[in-house]
Amino acid sequence: MSNFVFVLDANKQPLNPVPPGQVRRLLKQGQAAVFRRYPFTIILKYAVPNHRIKPHQLKIDPGSNTTGLAIIQGNKVVWGAEVKHRGQQIKNDLESRRAIRRNRRNRKTRYRKPRFLNRTRLSGWLPPSLQSRVENVMTWVHRLRRFVPITGISQELVKFDTQAMQNPEISGVEYQQGELAGYEVREYLLEKWGRKCAYCGATDTRLEVEHIVPRSKGGNNRVSNLALACHHCNQRKGNQDIRDFLSKKLDVMKRILAQAKQPLKDAAAVNSTRWALFSRLKETALPVETGTGGRTKYNRTRLGLPKTHWLDAACVGVVETLQVLTIQPLLIVAKGWGNRQMCTTNKYGFPIKHRTRCKTFFGFQTGDMVQAILPTGKFAGTHVGRLTVRESGVFEMRTPKGKISPVRYKYCKSIHRNDGYMYAFSSNVQQISN
Repeated sequence: MSNFVFVLDANKQPLNPVPPGQVRRLLKQGQAAVFRRYPFTIILKYAVPNHRIKPHQLKIDPGSNTTGLAIIQGNKVVWGAEVKHRGQQIKNDLESRRAIRRNRRNRKTRYRKPRFLNRTRLSGWLPPSLQSRVENVMTWVHRLRRFVPITGISQELVKFDTQAMQNPEISGVEYQQGELAGYEVREYLLEKWGRKCAYCGATDTRLEVEHIVPRSKGGNNRVSNLALACHHCNQRKGNQDIRDFLSKKLDVMKRILAQAKQPLKDAAAVNSTRWALFSRLKETALPVETGTGGRTKYNRTRLGLPKTHWLDAACVGVVETLQVLTIQPLLIVAKGWGNRQMCTTNKYGFPIKHRTRCKTFFGFQTGDMVQAILPTGKFAGTHVGRLTVRESGVFEMRTPKGKISPVRYKYCKSIHRNDGYMYAFSSNVQQISN
């Protein structure tokens, strides 16, 4: 089952998404044409003045590396996508540029006095690597609103409910004794310990919450004293102190004690951008619903859905039931628009070649999604990917499976012009139980 297809009428007004089978009939009968390939959208050849619009909720699960998107029609999941960010790449590029510039200044301007630090930053400023996450999500919010009649937005605003995690033992308080408090703590620990046993590193097994300092020896239930352990390690440790249990594995003990106090880098990055994203979503003038990561996991576990970013997005907020009508989400990878650097340098900062001012060759531009049918060679066959163009007409192609080269221009057919993203569909189709 693929995503539902977006539909526009002749006046480019968004209508209700429809199943792929209905779209094939409209295209075959000549009543519609393909408007956009990613996300797949058709445009009708007639206006629909009194179309009954159904409410659609856009749900967002922001992540450090990947953000999940889902469109809900009533209780039906009709469209899903995962947006992979490039925040770490931006950070690495900025650090590389800074190193080159610093090296060059040291060689040529050692006589110059240090610059007075008089640069100011606007309120709410975010580093470029974090700001790109917000901009990616907002780009797709605006894009989807053009193709779907979105009536509301749901966002996972906070990953962990720290109020429910401070002291889960408080008695008589319904909020902290409720069924969500345990989900908040477990979700936090899964993120912090990488979903594996802290002692032996076992994965794909049932993990149990374990006290680093046993409660019988003065330990408490604060998350800084909690770790994840497999059943075997948890039973072996029992109520031993960690220093006794790992007396012969000092390196493991040192790592666990350091990691117990270490903050979550990814969680910190996400928490830094969540409120900025929330403020931007409020500017759309649509009602914005918020939820926590613990509630998202609770909904997903209760409904028996597998762990994926787009299904996590579908479970954000208050969810009673869900009927998943698609199991093949759109995979979106942020690639950027390139850079304006006209002179390419080596690793020492010395210029080695200059770029041409021409961006288009043989009708193609770097970043275009094309279909290439290669008749011979190592990569003979049909490939779909993102181009890197050259003046010679011998291109390279990046596909989800790797690099394809050489690709001559005469074998290429454009299917989607460069918009800063690369697209694919999930090859891992999991069976979803409703």
